[in-house]
Amino acid sequence: MKRSVACLLLASGLALAACGSGAKDDPILRLSAEESLAEGRKLYEAEKFSQSRPYFQHAFEVEPNSAVGREALLLVADALYHQSGGGQLIQAEAKYRDFLNRFPTSDRAPYVQLQIARTLLRRMERPDRDQESTRKAQLAFEDLLRLYPTGEFTAEAQEGLSRVRSNLAEHEFLVARFYLRFGLPPAAATRLEALLEQYPDYLERDKALFHLALAYRRTERKDAAQETVSKLRAEFPSSPWLRKIPKEMR
Repeated sequence: MKRSVACLLLASGLALAACGSGAKDDPILRLSAEESLAEGRKLYEAEKFSQSRPYFQHAFEVEPNSAVGREALLLVADALYHQSGGGQLIQAEAKYRDFLNRFPTSDRAPYVQLQIARTLLRRMERPDRDQESTRKAQLAFEDLLRLYPTGEFTAEAQEGLSRVRSNLAEHEFLVARFYLRFGLPPAAATRLEALLEQYPDYLERDKALFHLALAYRRTERKDAAQETVSKLRAEFPSSPWLRKIPKEMR
């Protein structure tokens, strides 16, 4: 029994020694932070993003608080972002947030905030799917505009925020239409009222007004239905939705 235990301990020790030897033999670990950053940059510029990351990670781990370490950490995040996969985008977002937590006063902070928003925007689902990433993207773009209102990324942030809000508005419409189709007109009306209030820039307001009028009609709110139809006519006199208004509502 003692001999078996001794053999097991010996085997474990040899395995650990082999692992330790393999780690020490890693050529990246022999590089200084500056050398590792330079090698990583060569691979990054050749668009070999996954291969560049170990060099950047090593440079950061060797000198985490130096200028070289800060640049390396940011490049780890950028490399993940450019790999484009869903998992890599989640990791990229985490690395960008880590950078901001460590270096909140960095002159790269506006860029990093933009990249957080970009990672979330690229993970945005269609309007008929869950909108968790879309809502996070909205907050990230809003934070960028709030913190750096006159920065170089203002125009892109505004454009991104517009895309996000359009997606969220369409999601709200699809939920309301679902309620309307399945006999829940009060819930549909509440959802459409909120949509029109929260997203006044919604590009298909005429569509929302038409369905809101239907929801009011089906809840016996005839006056509200007629007022909504009148609003639809006044705001969108050429809307194709006017032709779909039921006869009893014209």
